[in-house]
Amino acid sequence: MPDPSVDELLPLPAAAFHILLSLADGDRHGYAITQEVAARTGGDVRLGPGTLYRSIQRMLEQGLLVESRRRPAGDDPRRRYYRITPFGRAVARAEARRLNGLVELARAQGLAPGRA
Repeated sequence: MPDPSVDELLPLPAAAFHILLSLADGDRHGYAITQEVAARTGGDVRLGPGTLYRSIQRMLEQGLLVESRRRPAGDDPRRRYYRITPFGRAVARAEARRLNGLVELARAQGLAPGRA
């Protein structure tokens, strides 16, 4: 099966977009990803273990993430750390543009705050 293009992966599932956002500034293990997502959304989004790890597995297969070999000294060796790939970053940027376009449409119809 050939590698997917950026456009083929859009729209991203919300969980995948949140995972990419959480990894944009550095490698994280699964629990740290869930904590980061919850913190960034003020607790509005909580990724359960099933959603998190199914999403991560799919994202690894799609080439959006890789498992990182780097880990902090003294860290639990059972933890797996994940890193966003350049392709994953491109997909996240494309999804952000897509979402921004939807918000602009909503603004134009008076359905979202901001300049119309």
